Amino acid sequence: MGLPVNGALDQYSARAANILVANHENAPLVEALAFDIAFVPSVDILIAATGARMTLTVGGAERPMWEPVPVMAGQEVRLSDMTGGMRTYVAVQGGFDVPDLLGSCAPDSVIEFGEHFADGAAIALNASTRAPVNPYFGMSLFNFDVAVPYFGETAVVDVTDGPDIAEFAGTADRLFRAPYLVTTRSNQIGLRLTGDLPERATEGEMISRGVPVGAVEVPPGDELLVLHRGRGVTAGYPVLAVVTSTSLDTLGQARPETAVTFRHVSLEHAARDARAWRERLDQLRDRVATVFSCLGVEPCSAHAPTGRGTA
Repeated sequence: MGLPVNGALDQYSARAANILVANHENAPLVEALAFDIAFVPSVDILIAATGARMTLTVGGAERPMWEPVPVMAGQEVRLSDMTGGMRTYVAVQGGFDVPDLLGSCAPDSVIEFGEHFADGAAIALNASTRAPVNPYFGMSLFNFDVAVPYFGETAVVDVTDGPDIAEFAGTADRLFRAPYLVTTRSNQIGLRLTGDLPERATEGEMISRGVPVGAVEVPPGDELLVLHRGRGVTAGYPVLAVVTSTSLDTLGQARPETAVTFRHVSLEHAARDARAWRERLDQLRDRVATVFSCLGVEPCSAHAPTGRGTA
């Protein structure tokens, strides 16, 4: 028995949001998918919004994304006008009190588990903490100089060789010749892309087997299928390539009609990128911890006791 990995499709943005409010980086947070959102907290809170570019306002005043922002009880928080990317993340210090399954609170539409919000919904905070206020600037606590990724109409996605690359002898390099377009049939399970597809040299059936997140499959038809965090554990299509862990974040922000260019990299290159990704988050966490300790703000556990307040 098991579950797909699921969770935020842009892991860097989601983890950064939690770190910016002194949460555990895997604490529950809100993922807004290509639409405006607004909420009003019943208690003072500290938030951080990351991911796709949007206009963030608190009480009608514009505030910066990718920085910790204090919000007073009763102030409306609004994120609107997404201009790049597909997913925006909102973390609140203390996290949210939501159900979990096998240690994960990530929604899974296949088994109908997880929290999805409609107009008027309320969500409890896991631990209510009073938001510290910067008495000098009044906008955000600090600019931590986060490395902010760019999300536009094109995306470059790094891949390594897949286990079945030999199945595409003579045509595998088509993957790198021209961009592919993301279709509207994409979701958290995987992205479907149209373009010049490589062709299998054999026609035999493949036995279903375990496949990694990021597997670039070539099913029958006219689309590539790139499996993402909601993918099932097994699949039966040949895997031409595997998207690197850092480029999965890029794919998670690719909206329909985004032009995706695949770039072949070595395993060593992919490992270096993954280490650099981890180091950026670790350095951010250290900077936040240093500043927050000076303000008397204690880091919050992802499993802190349930407190009061809703957002």
